[in-house]
Amino acid sequence: MSSPPPPNSTSDDCQGTAATPHIVLFPSAGMGHLVPFTRLAVALSAGHCCDVSLVTALPTVSSAESCHIAALFAAFPAVRRLDLRLAPLDASSEFPGADPFYVRYEALRRSTPLLLGPLLAGASASALVADIALASVAIPVARELRVPCYVFFTASATMLSFKAYFPTYLDANGGAGHSVGDVDVPGVCRVPRSSIPQALHDPDDIFTRQFVANGRALVAADGLLVNAFEAMEPEAVAALLGGSVVASLPPVFAVGPLMPLNLREAAEEQGNYRAWLDAQPPRSVVYVSFGSRKALARDQIRELAAWLEACGHRFLWVVKGAVVDRDDACELSDLLGEGFQRRVEGRGLVTKSWVEQDEVLRHPAVGLFVSHCGWNSVTEAAANGVPVLAWPRFADQRVNARVVARAGFGVWVERWSWEGEEAVVGAEEIAEQVVAAMGDQAVAEKAASVRDEAARAVADGGTSQQSLAEFVRRCRGGLAGPGTDLGRTWTARG
Repeated sequence: MSSPPPPNSTSDDCQGTAATPHIVLFPSAGMGHLVPFTRLAVALSAGHCCDVSLVTALPTVSSAESCHIAALFAAFPAVRRLDLRLAPLDASSEFPGADPFYVRYEALRRSTPLLLGPLLAGASASALVADIALASVAIPVARELRVPCYVFFTASATMLSFKAYFPTYLDANGGAGHSVGDVDVPGVCRVPRSSIPQALHDPDDIFTRQFVANGRALVAADGLLVNAFEAMEPEAVAALLGGSVVASLPPVFAVGPLMPLNLREAAEEQGNYRAWLDAQPPRSVVYVSFGSRKALARDQIRELAAWLEACGHRFLWVVKGAVVDRDDACELSDLLGEGFQRRVEGRGLVTKSWVEQDEVLRHPAVGLFVSHCGWNSVTEAAANGVPVLAWPRFADQRVNARVVARAGFGVWVERWSWEGEEAVVGAEEIAEQVVAAMGDQAVAEKAASVRDEAARAVADGGTSQQSLAEFVRRCRGGLAGPGTDLGRTWTARG
């Protein structure tokens, strides 16, 4: 089996390629969106001979985003930078108490109709790939310039199915002002009310308005890219490709899992976790991380600390004390209690620094990932064959946890609370589940199988490699998606 070109090199096939398309990528805010966009940028540039520009909205929300962007352009100079400076938005008066990342989506959405057009025209773009959070405002701008516009959905194919179908569900159940119940996504699964993103239960929430508008806009795109692969989400990918979810969807390209980038130089000062992992026995370490977007409640952090101290397992724990990293002024001792780090020294390592998660999950010492099930985390665990103990916290994460459980490479304790619920999961219950997961040979074997399936998907001739190649062919030929014969043929392929 041949593998993709190394992410820091240019494929030999790119030398002398005719009709090189210039693809402009337009991510939104947050590492969960930025990371897959940067991976897509390098895959298109190095692996598929495209001229690629990345729109960088400034200022960024988090320090992690700023560092990642700087490292990308330093490591991959072939990817060009297009800065977009956002107009100020007074969130405190208009959206008091709103999630800062959703506020940034709104700032981007308001700036896009004014600023994106000149940016695309000046870049002579062959195609635009817009983040899902910007779909409803980016598509009309691209259409006016006659630039094909694709939408990149950075989460699971199952969640893309839900998002595409949700406006239809609302229309059939009295509109956005009515309560949301279980949602049966045709051909995919039933998403129970308890797993629907918390914000969608409030029709006036800023996220709900964005979510519905972007869901309705999908049918107007020239195509949809999703960071998923068929073997892990067979029902969702087949339903999207076959038109079961929404009959009028444009072509769908399942291109995941997108390969991590070698940005290690930017992470050299981020702690000693590499040396610590190297000193641990194989499959002995529990890696604990709840992502870059949310922080656990203090009571829950203390309960998790109590279990890690008492359990006897080796562990690497990435702690987050605030929603936005620039606002995180807490010391570890404030979060974990005095003396915790001293008492677990040698057996456990706790850090507030950003870690290269794919590198952690690739390390042979790691035997289990206690994860919030953000989609980047799920795909990285799948690609590295690491079993997952799912503990979703908000947004699409319960849908993603269901994907993990159905695929068989992890377990999800559905009764565990998430954001907005007052229950605290106790140390003893966490210990019981971790011990069971660490000793579950069937889950470990399935994780290894999913890892092999992921590798096949992105290798030459694999389903995801073919999907990305077909997307590039369309960009190279200037093909439109919705309504064309070729578009219907590709959509029906699945």
